[in-house]
Amino acid sequence: GNMSLFKARDWWSAALGEGEEFDQGCLCVGDVENSGTGHDKVVVGSYMGMLRIFSPHANKSSEGVPVEAQLLEVQLQNAIIQVEIGKFVSCSELLHLAVLHPRKLSVYSVSGTAGNVEHGDQYQLKLVYEHNLQRTACNMTYGTFGGVTGHHSLCIQSMDGMLMFFEQDSYSFGRFLPGFLLPGPLVYNPRTDSFLTVSSARQLESYKYETLAVATEAESRQDPDLPLKTGGKRLTPDWTFVLGEQALDLSVPSFSHSSSSIFVLGERNLYCLRDNGQIHFMKKLEFNPSCFLPYTSVTDGTTNLLLGNHTNMLLVYQDVTLKWAAQLSFVPVAIRVANFPELKGVVISLSSEGYLLCSYMGTDPSFFSTPKVDAREADYEQVDAEMKRLQKFIRDATRTQDILPKTDTEEDLIVTAAVSSSMDSQSQALIIDIDGLPVPSVTIQVKVKASCVVRSSKLTIGIQPPLAVTQDQFVLEPMGVGSSTVVAFSAFLNGRYPPADLTGDITVSYSSPTGVPRVLQSRFSLPLALVCVPSSPAKSTKFKITVDTNQPPVNLNSIFPEFSAKSEDKDGNSLAFQFLSGAKVTVLASKTSQRYRIQSDSFEDMWLVVKELVQRFDRHFSKLGVKDFKKSFSGPLPLQEYFLSVDHHFQV
Repeated sequence: GNMSLFKARDWWSAALGEGEEFDQGCLCVGDVENSGTGHDKVVVGSYMGMLRIFSPHANKSSEGVPVEAQLLEVQLQNAIIQVEIGKFVSCSELLHLAVLHPRKLSVYSVSGTAGNVEHGDQYQLKLVYEHNLQRTACNMTYGTFGGVTGHHSLCIQSMDGMLMFFEQDSYSFGRFLPGFLLPGPLVYNPRTDSFLTVSSARQLESYKYETLAVATEAESRQDPDLPLKTGGKRLTPDWTFVLGEQALDLSVPSFSHSSSSIFVLGERNLYCLRDNGQIHFMKKLEFNPSCFLPYTSVTDGTTNLLLGNHTNMLLVYQDVTLKWAAQLSFVPVAIRVANFPELKGVVISLSSEGYLLCSYMGTDPSFFSTPKVDAREADYEQVDAEMKRLQKFIRDATRTQDILPKTDTEEDLIVTAAVSSSMDSQSQALIIDIDGLPVPSVTIQVKVKASCVVRSSKLTIGIQPPLAVTQDQFVLEPMGVGSSTVVAFSAFLNGRYPPADLTGDITVSYSSPTGVPRVLQSRFSLPLALVCVPSSPAKSTKFKITVDTNQPPVNLNSIFPEFSAKSEDKDGNSLAFQFLSGAKVTVLASKTSQRYRIQSDSFEDMWLVVKELVQRFDRHFSKLGVKDFKKSFSGPLPLQEYFLSVDHHFQV
């Protein structure tokens, strides 16, 4: 049945960022700053490029002051796919942090400077070296490749199936995996000096490092049917094992000299193999797993492992036997086990939305000491009253229960962006006109208000090309409590193709009064009139899309007032938008049904208008108090047109 008897006991937790995304490579633990204490720090990277380091602890220090658990928060320029801690710097025994981005591998040293007690420590990140990658990365693994002890080499798998090997600050070689289609998990087995992956043939494959090193240098993919260059060696695995399903993750734990197991988490089964590819056991899972971690071996040679699943459970198996189950409030995408000063063996889990939880299993550990009970007679009326009070307390608590913890501190800074309702009287655009149409610009004002002393802060604007801004970085003056700063800049079209998105991002990075680096983000939306002008509707076009709604037809002039003044059609049944750097897009409202048609000679240029139309409908009907407004697209997906656009893009 449902084993929600036990909850994972919440020891420390944090909600990271807003609208950020995380996956299985985004979490690692270790003594990243080389303190030598044996205590771990938690490193989390996000697809939005945020790198954070935590030192979790029970919620209060001995003086009852909350201690700052976040040691570092840095916005890196690119998405973070994976973080690992290892000996990645030559001639150094120290641990360093490797951060994998889609087109870059960066290795950092992390150093802590002890601060005073209540503010905790401050951390610094220093780039030691970086490699720009020729191919887009998918994941990485590290180890003592070739049996070289004392430091770790890195191996990155690209999205198109190349294994790229890095020896500290130099690139060694690259090899394409044979028969490659899609990347799978990748792990290094130090006991056999080989690399394991699960291929699109749905089999586990093992490649010896030596075999990879002597295979023919891969500049391009090998066609298996062509003869090899003279003296070349074709790359083949030293063994394979057919799983018959895709794998979510691989793990090669080494708990002792005797361990020789390879664990594979499939979509429906858990496999354990020996180093030579012989199956040791497999377990059919009754649920969809999300992540796993073999974390310790037990005396009789069995292994304990943690398994997360899509029904928000954290399960503990000893080989194939379920030993414990605990309920989480989210689906974990990554799990680790760490040791902290106050507690050993803490389970760390991360959700795809960035909920980071440190929990322990089972009953409360001994540091929650129970007071001694006096053996006196119970006053039943008093107990009864207390019982009622507690029941009310429980009722209220469960009514307002929220998955994420409530932050008791207000933000140090508040960032608000206001986009001007009219275009600049004198355009700031660098391209004066496109095909005779003048290119406008619009002013955005950003107000930053401080609720604490902010010594230095920097404001950055991010916007999708071909849109551009007059200034994308501002260094803000120091601010006192309650003071505010306003910066202004203009945005405009700066290229001869339409943008895919009209939203911009504002990032403010600053140091809190205690010196902890922090980042705040805010968004703004640019007006459609920045990239197109009103025009006369086109009668016949190549591409059409129909949007259905469940509300009576709307006058388009009231939805797009800034375009209607110039429209010839006074009934509001049709409007046309001429993109400055693209095609004309016409919107037609049916007089009789609740449908709207968007049409154009360019398929991709319709996107912005469709998006804007749907957003404006949402606002229009919510103002009218319509609760159940629905919009839908009922036709077949226009994949043909989509693929045509893609083909055309590659031909150009």
